[in-house]
Amino acid sequence: MQGKKFISPGAWFSMIYPSDWNEFEDGEGSFLFYNPEVWTGNFRISAYRGADDYGRESVQQELKENPSASPVKIGALECAYSKEMFQEEGTYYVSHLWIVGIGNMAFECSFTVPRGGDTKEAEAVIATLEVRKEGVKYPAELIPVRLSEICQINEAYEWISSLVKQELKKDFQGTEEDLPKIQQIIDSGRIKPKKREEWLAVGIAVCVILANEVEGTEWRTLIDGNREAPVLCYQEKIIDPMKLAWSKVKAGEKCDISKALEEL
Repeated sequence: MQGKKFISPGAWFSMIYPSDWNEFEDGEGSFLFYNPEVWTGNFRISAYRGADDYGRESVQQELKENPSASPVKIGALECAYSKEMFQEEGTYYVSHLWIVGIGNMAFECSFTVPRGGDTKEAEAVIATLEVRKEGVKYPAELIPVRLSEICQINEAYEWISSLVKQELKKDFQGTEEDLPKIQQIIDSGRIKPKKREEWLAVGIAVCVILANEVEGTEWRTLIDGNREAPVLCYQEKIIDPMKLAWSKVKAGEKCDISKALEEL
């Protein structure tokens, strides 16, 4: 299946989902995807980790305890499948549910569609599920920016924006004219050398300005070992917010935003 790759926070599992789907906010531990332009259904997935045979045991338990569940196979995966119809604001919907077991992990996947809607999209996604083994070093990957990193970007930008307004009594619009204001904050010593998250916020805010000013830039999520972080991509170049500020401060160097951008 061609599409976008999703690697879960903590890198427990990966899957491929359609290119016209996006990730949206959902409950804790659950990930929601759908097509925002032409809605064909809501796909939700939650993952649970247990002992060695936890996945198979979860499927068997669902088949035993849910009278409406039946065994099905999607690709190479054994699943317990059931469905339920409900009405909302006069419209009937069907929620399709699959319990999927892979090794020591169980997945709860649902696809909510209008009555009569197709489940092929969801089944194609489920067929791509892969469990990422603990303790295995996987190659670094760039995937479409996840909701968790979008939240990190927004929080970092808002913190820098508020800091500029409070400390300098100046406006902050996220444009090139704001770069000297960030440098003023840096030069004032307001951010202490060991404040890693604050320096990372500086790098992210600078990247937000770059994204606003430079056409063709795109946020991605970098998965590299234990590191899961937002990075900005422009053509073949990867602009890492961490390297813009924190890496320099950690090495005992002065953080000069203009110089860092020139080097890029």
